[in-house]
Amino acid sequence: MQGVSVDALHRREGLKLQRFLLRLLGNPTDAADATQETYLRMLAALSRTPVEHPSALLFRIAHNVALRTRNRHRLERRLFADGSEVDLVDVIDGFALPERQLIAQQELKRLATAIDQLPPRCREVFLLSRFEGLPNGEIAARLGISRNMVEKHIIRALLHCRRCQLNDF
Repeated sequence: MQGVSVDALHRREGLKLQRFLLRLLGNPTDAADATQETYLRMLAALSRTPVEHPSALLFRIAHNVALRTRNRHRLERRLFADGSEVDLVDVIDGFALPERQLIAQQELKRLATAIDQLPPRCREVFLLSRFEGLPNGEIAARLGISRNMVEKHIIRALLHCRRCQLNDF
């Protein structure tokens, strides 16, 4: 199928996708984040190859994003559980090495620069979502914009940050 429009796919499958992710994750905030990540990955997939069945791919991506989210939450619970002994060496996997610390600092600087380059409203939405952890509905109410517009700003910001990261390597 040539010329798949993610916007049209979002209008057609958006509510069904949100319900699907809410059912898998059980948490509206995680479902909203997973929805955004799903569309971001869908955009990347569509830029690499033609897709014959975009709805099927969208839900396959969503399923994978949900599994990854659940696994991350499971690891976080193990890490931060009271009385649980977790070998941090296994979790950190060598991140204490000075070279890795330097790389991480450089990546953070690139990310901060990319965020600074965003248009003001897009940056504000992105920061409220990613750094303050506000749900999309609350951001929309606070800024007087639609939830759909919040999602578009976040996707735009994520794409911009990813492009900036890739351009620097």
